[in-house]
Amino acid sequence: MNNDKLLNEVIEQFDFAGALVQMRPYGSGHINDTYLIEFKIKHMGVVPIILQRMNTSIFKNPEQLMENILNVTTFLREKIIQYGGNPERETLTVILNKNGKPYCQDSEGNYWRGYHFIVGATSYDEVKTDEDFYQSGLAFGRFQSLLSDFPAESLYETIPDFHNTKARLEVFKKAVKEDVMGRAKDVQEEIQFVLHREDVANILTDMQESKELPLRVTHNDTKLNNILIDDKTHQGLCIIDLDTVMPGLAVNDFGDSIRFGASTGAEDEKDLSKISCDMHLFEVYTKGFIEGCQGQLSLAEIKALPIGAKVMTFECGMRFLTDYLQGDTYFKTQYPTHNLDRCRTQFKLVADMEEKWDEMNRIVAKYMS
Repeated sequence: MNNDKLLNEVIEQFDFAGALVQMRPYGSGHINDTYLIEFKIKHMGVVPIILQRMNTSIFKNPEQLMENILNVTTFLREKIIQYGGNPERETLTVILNKNGKPYCQDSEGNYWRGYHFIVGATSYDEVKTDEDFYQSGLAFGRFQSLLSDFPAESLYETIPDFHNTKARLEVFKKAVKEDVMGRAKDVQEEIQFVLHREDVANILTDMQESKELPLRVTHNDTKLNNILIDDKTHQGLCIIDLDTVMPGLAVNDFGDSIRFGASTGAEDEKDLSKISCDMHLFEVYTKGFIEGCQGQLSLAEIKALPIGAKVMTFECGMRFLTDYLQGDTYFKTQYPTHNLDRCRTQFKLVADMEEKWDEMNRIVAKYMS
């Protein structure tokens, strides 16, 4: 069955009002298939809806995933109302189907979910201005603050060991050993880069196991393009893409933002001379994130922010390389060496962070008080 027929089948499972006027692919996400659906309603104009087909090869239990999202967004709505905000714009609104569930299935067994589309806001694939990056730091910090008293342990792990870098290292070693695509011989330099940094893979896991870092509700994919920026105020508005919201470490959320947003080049830039970790952008984001957390992070967590940046960049590079060795089964790719190019930019960033380590720690200390 083609996509249009499946979309129409899914739409029938919701109580959408008005006449369907458009449905088209939307966004640039790597994992799920996203569509913008528009309905024309008399006296209201066009009402846009987001429909997503969830990737169940990655998210094995979509029912649990949607329970996480519904519980977290319901909690956020209450918090936003308490401080006088607008919950329709400041958090995602899950649309329940005709049976009251936050998801539905089509005749092929695919799982779908719907959200109200937030108008007048934009997500950016790269940092355009310092202010946008500051606002994203503020918003992800506020996400931590608002959820600081949510019981993190009540959430399901939508992807077990998602940011368990120690476990990721073992998966990587297995991929190297099995070499199912015969690619390992051509990426020995990248393989050795990982193996020479086993201590990086272990540090945050060890700090969590020793209770030095507390378990929190974390987003786990805090790229700039997972936040909506208000088109009029240019302030960070709403955190989106909540599939990986689960128990985790706040420093991981910080680190993923840095590895994506403070890079001087695109995630798949082939010319590595263009790739470095911009210390000005690192400081811009650090300031916003710590301010947004509103004192909810411990001193140990704040001190570990640079470690989070290095570990998350290292882990992401290792994941790209693992996927390349396994045949590109996780991340969507546009050409045969796409994951390899992504991996190389991350490793270049790690090496650059190592050279700038003292400066990174000085910047964090500046905003610690």
